[in-house]
Amino acid sequence: MELSDSMLLQVNNGEQWCNRGKQPSDDSDRSSSLSVLHCVSSTWKEGLLNRKRPFVGRCCHSCTPQSRERLFNLSIPSLGLRNVIYINETHTRQRGWLARRLSYVLFVTERDVHKDMFTRNIVDNVLNNSRLESAIEDVATDSEPAAGQLGQEHKDVSKVKRKARAVLQDMVANISPVFIRLTGWVLLRLFNGFFWSIQIHKGQMEMVKKAATEQNVPMVFLPVHKSHIDYLLITLILFCHNIKAPHIAAGNNLNIPILSTLIRKLGGFFIRRKMEETGDGKKDVLYRSLLHAYTEELLRQQQFLEVYLEGTRSRSGKPSPARAGMLSIVVDTLCTGAITDVLVVPVGISYDRIIEGNYNSEQLGKPKKNESLWGIACGVFRMLRKNYGCVRVDFNQPFSLKEYLDTQRNRHIPPPVSLEHTLVPTIISTQPDALPYEGQGEEQQDRELPDEIFRRQIINNLAKHVIFTANKSSAIMSTHIIACLLLYRHRRGVVLSKLVEDFFNMKEEILSRDFDLGFSGNSEDVVMRALHLLGNCVNVTSSANRNGEFTIAPSQTVPALFELNFYSNGLFHVFISDAIIACSILALQRELVVESESDPQPSSPNSPNSLLLSQERLIRKAAGLSHFLINEVAVAPPCQTIYQVFLDAVTRLIQYGVLYVAEEDQEEMSPSPTEEPWPKKFPEPLSWRSDEEDEDSDFGEEQRDRYLKVSISAEHQDFFIFLQRLLSPVLEAYSGAAIFVHSLSQPMAESEYTQRLFRYLLTRTERGVAVYGESATHYLVKNTVSTFKELGVLKQRRENQVTTVELSSTFLPQANRNKLLQYILGFTLL
Repeated sequence: MELSDSMLLQVNNGEQWCNRGKQPSDDSDRSSSLSVLHCVSSTWKEGLLNRKRPFVGRCCHSCTPQSRERLFNLSIPSLGLRNVIYINETHTRQRGWLARRLSYVLFVTERDVHKDMFTRNIVDNVLNNSRLESAIEDVATDSEPAAGQLGQEHKDVSKVKRKARAVLQDMVANISPVFIRLTGWVLLRLFNGFFWSIQIHKGQMEMVKKAATEQNVPMVFLPVHKSHIDYLLITLILFCHNIKAPHIAAGNNLNIPILSTLIRKLGGFFIRRKMEETGDGKKDVLYRSLLHAYTEELLRQQQFLEVYLEGTRSRSGKPSPARAGMLSIVVDTLCTGAITDVLVVPVGISYDRIIEGNYNSEQLGKPKKNESLWGIACGVFRMLRKNYGCVRVDFNQPFSLKEYLDTQRNRHIPPPVSLEHTLVPTIISTQPDALPYEGQGEEQQDRELPDEIFRRQIINNLAKHVIFTANKSSAIMSTHIIACLLLYRHRRGVVLSKLVEDFFNMKEEILSRDFDLGFSGNSEDVVMRALHLLGNCVNVTSSANRNGEFTIAPSQTVPALFELNFYSNGLFHVFISDAIIACSILALQRELVVESESDPQPSSPNSPNSLLLSQERLIRKAAGLSHFLINEVAVAPPCQTIYQVFLDAVTRLIQYGVLYVAEEDQEEMSPSPTEEPWPKKFPEPLSWRSDEEDEDSDFGEEQRDRYLKVSISAEHQDFFIFLQRLLSPVLEAYSGAAIFVHSLSQPMAESEYTQRLFRYLLTRTERGVAVYGESATHYLVKNTVSTFKELGVLKQRRENQVTTVELSSTFLPQANRNKLLQYILGFTLL
């Protein structure tokens, strides 16, 4: 049942709901109690309760070391948080009774926004762009190839130019300072109605404002995308801090009457969600050139841009793969010398509860509803009747794009390697036909990349780096923690006092990993508010035989599980490397048991937890799993090696006591002579050694292989299982897809195959076959199809504008499909 307002009020009134036999205590007293997270890390985090919040959002010390020091000073982290929507007379220049009554109006009118800040003669300047003029001539020539008369050619050019002007006028923004002020006042009032707070870090904003006023170069804001409110949030926050409104790249699905006018006046310009092709199958050269010229002109006039690299709102709660189209235009503009530099600002956004409520209709396979003015009006009306908790926006430290590109040019960037080339040899022990990149063989791996491939690789790495940084800086909200605990720690229910205890310990664990929290206050109050926000997703009951405590359990309906999974994914990235190691330990233990059973001279039977685990072998296995789940989450930015990420995870689990080094067995054990060394087991992207590493360093000696054991302590086993459960829904979806692929006997339209797979997984959930109901979400289904295509399980063809899939020759034999299933199940907690 839904948590009622009266139950929430009991906490706020200070009633002793937690345990009638105990006196109310603050969070500092709770640290002495046992829990899955506290037990494994209490010694490592000694004194953590007195630490300050971590300051998140610093730019990469490896890729942009100069930018990292340029805008930062030691006082910035101590500036603290601010609630943007809380305005009083102290935020204005006036004082007194009237100023208090009109504080919002005074605040808005005192903001520094005027017409001279924004573009001038934008349409004419774009149409006079040399690149666009060349494209117009090419399009005119292609449209009338037989026209030989000079007058006819001019007529065709004029026709194409008129078309270009019409397309451009339908694209461009038309920012109105007056409308921005009015919208600022409206949003401050509205947001106070359905958000408790919108928090920003004043130190982060100090760096952004300093960059905006002193650097004299354009800025590009690159936020994660979780809600339609994202656009308004960024513009409102910048407006409140006297930073000019950015031009926002908005999808043309929002280009609807009345709304489109409002969006343009706030800085939105409309782009196609896909670069559509012309009727004859050729790419729309004119549109691409228009978009490139318009973006270039905006940057030339030192306008700020806001681009959502994911392209669409995340339906999973995790970042979607980056689409680098708009980013490539920014990079090209810089590389051609049209501008001297660009400052890039990743932005993390976290919601207690998104205003869309959930994406369950889409996750249940229903088509996305097109945006409409009526739908938006109804949405606003619904919003006014609810409260959506807190919002946290984190502006990362601006970094120089020029510095980033210069750094990348001085590094060896390996060629892109397909997932098929990386993993299929491991899965079925045979070399796939796929090459590292088209037209190149394995002997080309150490050679310089062709210029165009090198350029694409740098841009793709930049996009991945930005998404990773923005997601890492996003604060963890209370609903994220509660949803995660209910799904993967207390799926069968838990008393409220135990839930509060585990909530406290998990938030301390999150802080210890240098992630920030989007809430504050007493844990009991925060937990009750989070349960209230999750609403019908949780069942709250009162049990007389438990001293009157409430029992909390996740609702087992499919929509509720989908929604809880969405919010739980908000902290997926916090534990992902540890979770992959935990699942890899499970797979390695199973392999060792099989090897011991096939040994002609078997030793005494051992339990899996008593087995010696080679650290090198464990990390190899973890690297393979991380690449297999490449469409689910990124474990590291492109500049960081996978080996180091998983070595850190192993070290952390040793510090927790979950793993320990079996020192007494080190001398007895030696690597198998048949075991391939790490660099040969996987291609270069999986190698751990950095190209900048000194050949004479003692890195190899320090990182020699060691052997590990898993602790059999109950508390450590609980944490170990918790980490494995985090990945279990994902692995269950992939194993279900590996089973379903047996039914693909002939080519099938990809859309039909995806829909059938979704119905199969959903049926497994509804019949109780699936352990994790959230494994049937539509986004997971689409990700499995994408992964199987990249892995070479499915072969894609496009005929008559229809994409079909069929089994590849490698996976036509049933034995190979079975090996794929066994590979996935090896990591899965059964």
